[in-house]
Amino acid sequence: LRLVAVLRAVLEGEKAAVLKRDHHLPLSFHRRQEELKFGVGLQRLQHRVREIQALRDSTAGKGPGQDGAKQSPVPGAAPQELPALVLEAVKELEAVKQQVLKRIQIWKRQQQLAGNGAIFEENLAPLQKRCEDLVEVYFQLQQQVMVASAELGPELLPRLLERFNEVLSSLVKR
Repeated sequence: LRLVAVLRAVLEGEKAAVLKRDHHLPLSFHRRQEELKFGVGLQRLQHRVREIQALRDSTAGKGPGQDGAKQSPVPGAAPQELPALVLEAVKELEAVKQQVLKRIQIWKRQQQLAGNGAIFEENLAPLQKRCEDLVEVYFQLQQQVMVASAELGPELLPRLLERFNEVLSSLVKR
């Protein structure tokens, strides 16, 4: 009984500390800032996917006997830009994935603290929306990479596909 009484006192103390901490912190400010960071990162990623699509489309129309050399000031510059653009997009994809995983960790921690009486928002819709938006852009980017696989080369493509698999598996596992 003494053990139960001690545990109860410890848990009540933790509950009081958590409630006291949550009342004076501007949680909405931090959450809104985090949402804005995620939104900007996702928009930047979507913009990269559109840039890759536009670059691929502009180089796809250039064939032998066409006047594609007049469109590009440096012949062969666009195929060299594509791998750099794809690598930048994958790097941004991984950064946005980290933001989603961080938010998942925060949600898990809040769920744990709720067992001690902390206020807990059980609504998973915003977190689900983040994951869905990220996976949608992920598949768009992966599709662009697969279509442009010939321009990316045999060394870069396997590394990119490995990074794509790591992004998706970490999202699914966590």
